[in-house]
Amino acid sequence: MNIRILLALVLCGVGRLSAEMLLVQDGQAPVPIVVFAEAPPLTRQAADELADYIEKVSGARPEVLDGLPDPIPEHAIWVGYQPKLVELFPDIDFDFQHPEEILIACDGRNLAILGRDIWDPENLMIQRPHGKLMGVQMEYGTANAVATFMRDWLDVRWLWPGALGEDIVERQTIVFQPFEYRYHPQIRFRSGLFSYMRRQHNSGRAGPGSGGAWWRLQRGAMGSFEMNAAGHGFGSWWGRYHESHPEYFALQPDGTRQPPGDPGNAKICHSNPAVWQQWLDNVAEQIEQDPFQTVFNASPNDGYHTGHCVCDACRAWDHPDGQLLHFTWRGLSAQYPALSDRHVKFANIVARMLKEKYPDQDYFVAMLAYGNWRPPPVVERPDDNVLIVNVANFFWNVDNPGRNDSVPAVQYAEWGKMANRQIWRPNTGDPAGWQKGLPDVPFGRRAEAFRHAATNNCVGIYVDLVWNHWSTQGPIYYLMAHLAWNPFDDWQAIMDDYYRRAFGPAAAELKEYWGLMEQARNRKVDEYPGEGNGYAEVYDQAFFDKVYGLLDRAAQKTADAPAKYAERIAFVRVGLDYTRVMADLRQYMARVSESNGRDTEADHLAREQWAKIEQLKVDHPDAILWRIIVPGSRTMRRGGGMHPDYLGKR
Repeated sequence: MNIRILLALVLCGVGRLSAEMLLVQDGQAPVPIVVFAEAPPLTRQAADELADYIEKVSGARPEVLDGLPDPIPEHAIWVGYQPKLVELFPDIDFDFQHPEEILIACDGRNLAILGRDIWDPENLMIQRPHGKLMGVQMEYGTANAVATFMRDWLDVRWLWPGALGEDIVERQTIVFQPFEYRYHPQIRFRSGLFSYMRRQHNSGRAGPGSGGAWWRLQRGAMGSFEMNAAGHGFGSWWGRYHESHPEYFALQPDGTRQPPGDPGNAKICHSNPAVWQQWLDNVAEQIEQDPFQTVFNASPNDGYHTGHCVCDACRAWDHPDGQLLHFTWRGLSAQYPALSDRHVKFANIVARMLKEKYPDQDYFVAMLAYGNWRPPPVVERPDDNVLIVNVANFFWNVDNPGRNDSVPAVQYAEWGKMANRQIWRPNTGDPAGWQKGLPDVPFGRRAEAFRHAATNNCVGIYVDLVWNHWSTQGPIYYLMAHLAWNPFDDWQAIMDDYYRRAFGPAAAELKEYWGLMEQARNRKVDEYPGEGNGYAEVYDQAFFDKVYGLLDRAAQKTADAPAKYAERIAFVRVGLDYTRVMADLRQYMARVSESNGRDTEADHLAREQWAKIEQLKVDHPDAILWRIIVPGSRTMRRGGGMHPDYLGKR
């Protein structure tokens, strides 16, 4: 049982502190919900959702009142800060000191659910590249507080997107004793964890995937460090300025300022003051277009080893004791010290200019720690308003080795000693079928990685990329969502609660099932490293006999239980069926490849497997993100390379 609900029940027994507060009694709702007048849309939406879930739990829907009622009700649920709360709760401090701070309090007569809300009533809608964003706030404390209350006090779970993933514990009476709960999340940029679910408009649907409402209710979609600056910052500069201002760009060893490769990856001359001013002018334009933007990108373009400036002024910013790395220019390659000092110095310069221009604003400059400037700088230190966006690939394992004999987790910790704020931005790759929708679920290693990131000044997460493969990876998505809100939570307790709530009487079988999936995945990457290796050895007949047997026993144990448990087990079975098809497909495609396409029997068998995948797509459209798996899909990039028609064309 949830510890907070347990506490409430205990307090209802012997040794009561004061009169209990009844939200619902015997299926009747005696208290209204009062939301403050002219609340912004998503805060007002949270009040309606609270009423919805009280009704789902108890069968009784409380009335939602806008603004201070007259007369004041004897008992009420107060959503969002309103001055009356100071009178109703004289012993509680409503002056929020921390970003995104939430407060949930009950005095036996009233219940207050609120958080730090910051918004501009004149700018509740803004235009962003993917469309209009409605109900924009700079902080959404109350909405996140309501989601917290629904999870931890109403005992609601959102296991995965959609009705099947929602779990309600029905009870006709909802009662609380006095309590006070406060929390503020360390990780303030959370929406980048599930970029396919980033909120694009008021409905909660986001991006090209599904599950935006799920992510919002997990308190991930509405942070206070929302940023589009997790990538590279100068991609448009060559097209905009190379004719009018060629001096903005990196001097090459041949004396030109022509980038040696893709112009979209052109590097700039960091030491040029005109570049600094142009960057600041561009920021002013961004603020005019989007007054809610607070993080501005100063990170070099991609192609991290190619085409950096060799002018004397830029080279003077590089420390000779920096780690020697491989660099290339047009017709030239050489070992040269890491550019970390150069890029931190540039970030500090423009961050100070930004602060001078906007002294009353809490603006930040984002600088990648990536590639040939991922090693920490030797002497430069990031200013307080510089965010280090650290492409440290310990997403899978804190002991994961990186390039150049480095350990990304160690480098991340070294940056954490000198940077007040880091955004953790790992590139996931595909070590065990992560992209292709296989059960790549290292629960323990993932929890350790989140804790390591948080311990070293992590204030944001942007992962490239989580794929919405719910039937094979759903439990680890659930774990990640909770660790983004609190990376120091007990991950094993989170998962035990997940299995119990999702599968009821079959919780033990499903816990064992996912434990075997974790063991198989870890064996694959530890014993058979390399994207294409080890699948036949790990996903063999003995493995499938065991895990199918667990699901069979689970189905038997839920035969007389509520139907939701059997339906959820069936959803997991779809993922296992898909995993089995993909394991067979790999073996047939290996034969096709080894024979240079002449093994017609293997080709035929591979096509039979693809027919099964196509049928799974039709029968279970939400189980896997099929459009990146099935050949012919517009955005197919991952699975199609294993189809005979796409072999080698990924």
